[in-house]
Amino acid sequence: MRKWLNNYFDLTKGEFNGLLLLSGLILILAFCPYVVAWLWPPVKDPEDEAFMLQVLEQKMDSAVVSDTRRYGWTKKKKARSAVLFRFDPNTLSQSGWEKLGFSARQAQSILRYEERGGRFRRPEDLKKMYVVAPDQYKTLLPYIDIKSSVPYYPAKVVYKRAAVAMPVPVMVEINTADTLELDKIRGIGPAFARRIVKYRERLGGFYRKEQLLEIFGLDSVKFEEIKNQVRIDASAIRKLNINTAGFEDLRLCPYLKYNQINAVLQYRKQHGNYANIADLKKVVILTPQVLEKLEPYLIF
Repeated sequence: MRKWLNNYFDLTKGEFNGLLLLSGLILILAFCPYVVAWLWPPVKDPEDEAFMLQVLEQKMDSAVVSDTRRYGWTKKKKARSAVLFRFDPNTLSQSGWEKLGFSARQAQSILRYEERGGRFRRPEDLKKMYVVAPDQYKTLLPYIDIKSSVPYYPAKVVYKRAAVAMPVPVMVEINTADTLELDKIRGIGPAFARRIVKYRERLGGFYRKEQLLEIFGLDSVKFEEIKNQVRIDASAIRKLNINTAGFEDLRLCPYLKYNQINAVLQYRKQHGNYANIADLKKVVILTPQVLEKLEPYLIF
C-alpha cells in the first residue's frame, strides 16, 4: 500500500504510519455509536409515557370544558330529552324552557336576560344567546312564535355637527405688529409671522399690501385670504439716506443686487450727492422697476 501511495505522494515512513493511525481513529469513531447502542440499548421510561398520556387527557378535558362554557352543554353528557311545542320566548317560563330541553341554569340565564330589559323581536334573536347551541336553535326555529307586539325599529344614528367657534375677524397693522399679533390673522401661522417680520426688517416696512407676495411661500391664494385683515401705516417706514448710506446699509435692501450697489456708490463718489430720484436714473444699471420700488424708502 505504501508503494502505491508513493506513486502519487512522496511520503516518508513516519508520515505513512501517521496516516494509518489517523485512518484507524476515524473508523473507530464512526462505529462508536453503533457499539454503544448494542451494548447499552435505550430503555423507555414508563413515567414519561404516563406523563404524555396525562397531558393528552388534560387537553381533551379542556376542549370539552370549553364547549360546555360556550353552549352550556357537554359532549360527554347525553342529550337532554325535549318536548317540542310552539312557544313565545318573551313569555315562556322556566319550566317551559326546561321542557324544551334546556337545563335549569340555561333557563335562568335566558330569564335574567329578559329581566334586564332584553327582548326577542325576531326568531333570529334567540341564537344570539350563548346558552343556545347552533343545533338546538335549528331544532327550535320552526316552533318559535313571537306574538308580543314589540315593534322593531333600527336605531337611528343622529349625527350632530359640533359647533365650531369661528375666529373673530381682526385688523392688524403689519408695519408695527409683532409675531404674536400677526399670528392672530386667519391664515397666518407662527412660521409666516416670523417671515413677515424678518422681511419687514430688511425692507424697512411695507408701503403697499402687494409687497407681501415677495415673502417666500406666501402665494396669491394666501394673499387673497389675508389681504382684508391687514392695513398699512406708511409713516412707519424706515427711510434710508442715499447720500450717507454705505455698502452694508444698501446690502440689506432686497431690491438691490451687488453690482447695482457698487454702481450707486461709484456714481455718488464721482458726481457728488444725489439731489432727487431723477439723479438716480442716471445710474444706467438701475431699471425703472427697481427705482419705483426704492423711491418710498429713500431720502436725499
